[in-house]
Amino acid sequence: MEAVTRVSSTARVAGIVTVVVAALLGSAYVLGRSLVPDQTRQHATGVTTDATGPHYADQPPEQPSTKRPSTSQSAAAPAEAGQDGTGRDAGGDRLFGAHTDTGTAQLALTFDDGPDPRYTPQVLALLREYDVKATFCVVGENAQDHPDLIQAIVADGHTLCNHSWHHDVSLGNRSADQIRTDLIRTNEAIRAAVPDVPVVWYRQPGGAWTYPVVSVCRQLGMNPLHWSVDPSDWQTPGANKIATTVLTQAQPGAVVLMHDAGGDRQGTVDALRRILPELTARYELEALPTDPT
Repeated sequence: MEAVTRVSSTARVAGIVTVVVAALLGSAYVLGRSLVPDQTRQHATGVTTDATGPHYADQPPEQPSTKRPSTSQSAAAPAEAGQDGTGRDAGGDRLFGAHTDTGTAQLALTFDDGPDPRYTPQVLALLREYDVKATFCVVGENAQDHPDLIQAIVADGHTLCNHSWHHDVSLGNRSADQIRTDLIRTNEAIRAAVPDVPVVWYRQPGGAWTYPVVSVCRQLGMNPLHWSVDPSDWQTPGANKIATTVLTQAQPGAVVLMHDAGGDRQGTVDALRRILPELTARYELEALPTDPT
């Protein structure tokens, strides 16, 4: 009888221990989940919003899609020379003819995702100090919200580039009509600030080029613009790393990608203080032309 009592007591203790362990594991799980950053603010377009305005993640998490365009896309954008009908250049190039250099010995600085009332004026002031002209790839919604900054960019002699309405990384996978509507809307916002200003360049957010987006931008009189030097300043690696990457990779004809908006860009502004005096001593810096050949 005593042995049975001991077994029963042992079973009760084991049961209590099991319940306590389960409760502790459940609490640990809940605590762990609470420490994981909330991902619900990240939209499918690659835009994260908060109280200070739009933040853009310029690089897509994977390589641009090379899937076959839909029938409607193919009909709206018939294959051009160099296309094999699959949405990929015959040579396998995922840039679909987008420019990665200036075509001359001149080096081009480009700034994406603006204009931004905090950082764009700082970038403009530094460019003015070193008498450098650059190209600003502007987001339509930001152009609409800050027409005064579009005017300031043009007044300083810089050129403009269409960067889509809402920084939609997946825009190239939409229908040709949707792409066209997006690009026209962006150009209209730019020209609402500066009527008749030339917009002859288009940069696809994230560099996520597809044949349809390249075809539509060309139909609208714009040239697809990529880059050859990318310091990944959108990841805010710090001014020193941004400057080092640009200065070590720069060469004649390079197109340098940086950002004056889309997040905390103080590191980019600070890097420019080092980049500009060194680049101007080594190269001729010019804005991309408004009449490319």
